[in-house]
Amino acid sequence: MHLVSCTEERHAQAILDIFNDAIANSTALYEYHPRTLDTMNKWFAAKRAGGYPVIGYEDAGGTLLGFASYGAFRGYPANKYAVEHSVYVRGDQRGKGLGRALLEQVIAAAGQADLHTIVGGIDADNRASIALHEQLGFVHAGTVRHAAFKFGRWLDLAFYQLILPTPAAPVDG
Repeated sequence: MHLVSCTEERHAQAILDIFNDAIANSTALYEYHPRTLDTMNKWFAAKRAGGYPVIGYEDAGGTLLGFASYGAFRGYPANKYAVEHSVYVRGDQRGKGLGRALLEQVIAAAGQADLHTIVGGIDADNRASIALHEQLGFVHAGTVRHAAFKFGRWLDLAFYQLILPTPAAPVDG
C-alpha cells in the first residue's frame, strides 16, 4: 500500500462508498441517509478552502483502502490552532493497521501545519477506535451523553484530544 493525497477527481466515489458504508452499518457517523456525490463535491471544496489535507492509502492497483482528514474544530477565530479529525477504513481492510497509519499521518500533517490540538469525536462504544487513539497519546476530554439516536438507541459521543508542541509562537488575532 502507498500513501496518497486524495483528490476529488480520483477519490470522491471511493470516499463516498466508505462514508455510506459507515452510515449504514456503524455508529462512526451519526447520519441516517447515504451521502450523494454532490455532498462529496461540497466536502472536497470545504477541505480545499480550509487548506485541510485528505490523506489516503491505496493498494498496488490504485484502489483506496482508507482515508483521513481534519477540519476546523469550531468556527471561531481563536480556535485556529484546533482541528477535528476523522479516519475511515474500508470495511474489508479493518484490523490491518491502516487506521493507525492514517492517524499517524494526520498527526504529522497537523504538526507540519503548526496546529496545537487535534480532537476526535468517537462513539463511546467504539472500543477499537478509542484504544487506537489512546495508544497514540490521545486522552479523554469528555463525553456528551445521549448525543445522538441511531439504530434504536441513544449514543454517547466521547471526545479525545492530542496536544501537539506546535506552534512555537502562537498569536492572537
